[in-house]
Amino acid sequence: MTPAPLDLLVLGSGVAGLSAAVRAAGTHGLRTGVITKGGLDLATTRWAQGGVAAALSGNVEEIDLHLADTLAAGAGLCDFDAVRVLVDEGPRRVEELIALGAEFDRDERGNLELAREGGHSVARVVHAGGAATGAEIERALVAAVRRTAAVLHEHTFALDLMIEDGCCVGVQAIDPNGQVTQVRARNVLLATGGAGQLFAITTNPSVATGDGVAMALRAGVAIADLEFFQFHPTALYHPGIPRPLLSEALRGHGALLRDSSGERFVDEMLPRDVVSRAILAEMLEQQTDHVWLDATGLDHFAERFPTIYSDLVASGLDPMTDWLPVAPAAHHQCGGIVTDLFGATSMPGLWAAGETACSGVHGANRLASNSLLEGMVFGPRAIESIASGAFGPSATGAMRSVLGFAESDDPTLSILGVALPLPQTSTAEETSPADVTGTPVTNPHAASSSVTPQSLKRGLQQAMSTDAGVQRSAETLHRAALVITQVMADLAPMDPQEVAVAEVQNLAQIAQTLVAAALARTESRGTHSRLDYPGLDPAQAHRLVVGS
Repeated sequence: MTPAPLDLLVLGSGVAGLSAAVRAAGTHGLRTGVITKGGLDLATTRWAQGGVAAALSGNVEEIDLHLADTLAAGAGLCDFDAVRVLVDEGPRRVEELIALGAEFDRDERGNLELAREGGHSVARVVHAGGAATGAEIERALVAAVRRTAAVLHEHTFALDLMIEDGCCVGVQAIDPNGQVTQVRARNVLLATGGAGQLFAITTNPSVATGDGVAMALRAGVAIADLEFFQFHPTALYHPGIPRPLLSEALRGHGALLRDSSGERFVDEMLPRDVVSRAILAEMLEQQTDHVWLDATGLDHFAERFPTIYSDLVASGLDPMTDWLPVAPAAHHQCGGIVTDLFGATSMPGLWAAGETACSGVHGANRLASNSLLEGMVFGPRAIESIASGAFGPSATGAMRSVLGFAESDDPTLSILGVALPLPQTSTAEETSPADVTGTPVTNPHAASSSVTPQSLKRGLQQAMSTDAGVQRSAETLHRAALVITQVMADLAPMDPQEVAVAEVQNLAQIAQTLVAAALARTESRGTHSRLDYPGLDPAQAHRLVVGS
C-alpha cells in the first residue's frame, strides 16, 4: 500500500528547515517529514559562529536601525518589505527559540550579552558559547523536531522534485540503502542550504552542494542573485575543509587585521565584501597567501570564545600571543530560489527558506548574523501560509521581480526582475578554448581516462575559486565557463543516481548559472566585484532571474 502523502516534507536540517518543521508539527499538527542527507544535526547551521542579529529591546528606533544597516549592506538590491519582515519578526523568533531551550550567553546580571559585528552600527548580536551559536540553535531545534515530526529520513539524498500538473508533489530520493524511492507530500519546503562547496576554500561543510537550488533549476523554478556569493574575510588559513571560521565577533571586540609588516590596512568593521577585497588586494600586493588577525589584546579569550580557542589550540596557535593567519573563504550564498514574503516559490506546492532561498533580505551582500535570523523568520512564515491554505506565490517581496508589482504600495521600493536565459549546456568538443577565451587553455580533465566525481569536483572548485571568486572579469569568467562545460561533459556517462555524481552535477549546474549571471552583471556591486567594471551602475539595480 502506498503511504498517504505528508502534509509537509522539509528538505534540510538547518535552522530554516527545523524551525519550519517544529512549527508545522508542533503548532499546527501537520503531518510533517524531514529529509536530510546527513544526520539531523549535521547541517551548515552548526558551523555558524557569530550569532543572531535582532533588536531585542523592541524599541522602534533600534528596529529601524537594524533595517537601515541591512539595506546598506545589500548595496541597493534588498527588498524593503522582506527586510522589514526580518527585523520586525526577528526578536519574537529569538524569544521562541529561547523558550525551546536554546541557551544564549548572558552577563552576571542575567541579561543577554550583545556583540557588534561588521556592518552593524550598534551591538545587537546574541550568541552562545562565545562563538558556538549555530550549534546551540541546532541542538534546541533537533530535540524539538525529534519529538514532533512524523517521519525522519536521515542519510537520504534528494535527487529531484516530483512534478504533476505543474505542481510539486514530493521528491525522488536515494535512501540509506542506495535505493531510489519516492516521498510524496502536499507541500515541499526546500531548506537545503547553500553551495559553499563550489569553491576550493570554504567555511561550509561537505554537504553544502546546493542541491535544492539545482533541483529547482532543473524544474524551471525562478532563481535569482546567484552572482552574489559572500566570502568571509577571516577564515583561519589552515589545510582543513571546512576552514575554521574566526568569527566577526573577534573584530567586534577589538581584534585587528595586519599585513606582513604589522600595519593595519582596513577598517575591520566594514561589511564583509569590503574587508574580503581589502585582504585579497593586500595578499596580491605582498604576494602572500594570508594576512594576520591580531587578537592578542582581547581579554579572557578562552572564556569568551571557547570554540574558536579550541580550534586554534588544535592548530598549534595561542591567540593570546600569536597573530592568527587568515584569508577569505566562501561562506554564504546570497541568492537562490525566489520566494514571496511567505516562502512560496514560482511553482505551486513548492516553498523555500533560508540560504537556499532568495527572499530579498540580503540583496548583493548579507549583513553579518542575518542568516540564522532569516531561517528563523521565513521558515515559520512558510508554515503559517501553508496552514492558512495558501498554495502558490503572491506578488510580494522578491517574488515581485518575477510576477510584477501588482501588490506593492510603493513600486520604488521593489527591485525589477530581468530575465537571464538559462545557460545552454554544450560539450567540450562544441566549445573550444579559443572560442571561449581567445587564448589556449589546458583543461585538467580533458586527457584523463580515469576521471572520478571527486577529481571533477576538485577541478570545478579550483576554477571557481581562481576565476569566479572574490574578484572576476569577463576573461576569468569565460575561463571558468570552459571548465564547467568540460565537467558536465565528463559527468554525462556517469550514473546520475550515484550520490557523489549527483552532488557534482548539482554544483556544476549552479556554477554555470552563477557564471552566466556574473557575466551579465557588468558592474561591481556588493559581493560581485568585476575587475573590468569596477564601478556601481545604478541602471543595473535589478535582479537577474533564471526560470519562471
